[in-house]
Amino acid sequence: MVARTAMARTAEAAAAKQQSPSAVRAGHEQETVEKALPNLDRIIHERMRLGIVSALAVNDSLTFNELKKLLQTTDGNLSVHARRLEEVDYVECTKSFEGRVPKTEYRLTPAGRKAFERYLNHMEALIQAMREH
Repeated sequence: MVARTAMARTAEAAAAKQQSPSAVRAGHEQETVEKALPNLDRIIHERMRLGIVSALAVNDSLTFNELKKLLQTTDGNLSVHARRLEEVDYVECTKSFEGRVPKTEYRLTPAGRKAFERYLNHMEALIQAMREH
């Protein structure tokens, strides 16, 4: 088994030396993306949190129920992701009552807005880099 693995590696190395220019270019594009990915804001990059931050970026505030409906998610899922955004000070949560009914409202903080701008700029740069290749 060990000899077979070493032979496979040798064959792969030989094949890599004989790659076509398009294969080399594709490898370079993949490398560019892989280098950029560690710099993405992992808090925002997760799909549900990106949805929350995006929705709050274009609205002054949204209630829990508005976000839930907009993102088509469950109470628990929204709650967990909103809490994570609160923990890093990207989102501010205000709880109040309208009559006897609890109301939870979310706003994007200045830190959250800056983080979202950085995230968008990073994604735009990635897209541009891929289009240039």
